[in-house]
Amino acid sequence: MSYEDLMRRALTLAERGLGRTTPNPAVGALIVRDGQVIAEGFHEKAGLDHAEIVALKQVGGRAQGSVLYTTLEPCNHHGRTGPCTEAIIAAGIKTVVVGAGDPNPKVAGRGVARLRSAGVEVVEGVLEADCRRLNEAYNLAIVEGRPFVLLKAAMSLDGRIATKKGESKYLTGEEARGEVHRLRDRYDAILVGVGTVLADDPELTVRLAGSRNPLRVVLDSQLRTPLESRLVKTARTVPTLLVTTHDASAARRRRLEKKGVAILNVKANRSGRVDLLRMLKALHARELNSLLVEGGSQVHGAFFDAGLVDKVAFFYAPLLIGGEAAKGPIGGGGVAKLKKAPRLLDVRWRALGPDLLIEGYPR
Repeated sequence: MSYEDLMRRALTLAERGLGRTTPNPAVGALIVRDGQVIAEGFHEKAGLDHAEIVALKQVGGRAQGSVLYTTLEPCNHHGRTGPCTEAIIAAGIKTVVVGAGDPNPKVAGRGVARLRSAGVEVVEGVLEADCRRLNEAYNLAIVEGRPFVLLKAAMSLDGRIATKKGESKYLTGEEARGEVHRLRDRYDAILVGVGTVLADDPELTVRLAGSRNPLRVVLDSQLRTPLESRLVKTARTVPTLLVTTHDASAARRRRLEKKGVAILNVKANRSGRVDLLRMLKALHARELNSLLVEGGSQVHGAFFDAGLVDKVAFFYAPLLIGGEAAKGPIGGGGVAKLKKAPRLLDVRWRALGPDLLIEGYPR
C-alpha cells in the first residue's frame, strides 16, 4: 500500500476521537512492517495515551525497524502524558510518516526535529490537507485562543428557515437530520439563543448509537430560559450553560443553578447583549475547541457581524416557502456592498436523501 493509503487508514482511526479528545487534537497512528499493518491506535480522550503510544503498546518490542504513520506531528513535551518522540525513539522505529504539523507552540516542529536528531527518518506532508481539516477546530483554537465556530442552518431552497408564522420543524429529511446529530457528536458544545428555547423548547442532545452529548450553551442575556424547559429539566444529566450578563436577575440565577444549570456571566456589548468574543474566550478557558451554532436568524447574524464564523453548513430542502415575512438564516446588520460579503472558500456539497448540504469557509 502507498503512503496515502496507509495515512487514510490513520485518518479513519483519528476520526473516532473527534469530540472526545478536547483540548487535545484527534490523532490516528499505524505501525507497519514489510507493508503490513501490525498495530494501530487513536487518541481516545485527553489524559489517556496518545495514538502513537496506543499502537506501540500493541507490539511491545516488535516495533524495531518498523514504520510509524501518524496524522499529526508527535509531541516532544510533557503534558498530561509523556513525550511521544521519546517512546518512538526507544522503540526503535526506523521511519515516521507524518500527515500534518502541530501548531501548538510546545510542539510546532520540535517533534520532527527531535526524531531526526535521533536518526529517525521523517516523511512529512502525506495527505496534509486532509489531516489539517480533521483538526481544523484544534488548529484554530490553539492559535487564536477561542473555539472554532461552525454555523449550521436548515432552510428551504429559497433560503427561508421558517414560514411567516414561524413553523420550522423538520424542514429537512431524515438523512439530513442524522447528519446534524453526527455534527453534534463531534463538537464540544452546541449553542442556541434564548429565542429558540422559548419557541421550540429543544433538548439539543445526540440520538445516535455510541454517541455523546456536547455541552449545551444558551445565549440568554436576561436569563429568560424557563425553569420547566427541557434544557433545564435535563441539566443534571446533560451539561448545560446559560451565558448571560451582569444585569440578569440574581434570584433567577439562583433558581436555575439549583436545577443544575451552570451560569456564565459575560460583559455586555453596546446593545446590552452578550459580547460574543468574550464568551468564546471564556469557553476556550473551559478547554473547548469547537462550537456548533444552531441558533435562529438573530443569533447567526450576530456571529457574522462580529466576524466569528469559521465554517458554515447549510442544509437545503427541496421546498419553496416564499413570503417577505419568512426569515432567512442570517439576520443582523449584514453587508451594504457585495464586495464586503464573505465569500466561501473550499466549498463542498453532497446530497443527503432529497436534501443538499453545502459547506465552506467564509473569508
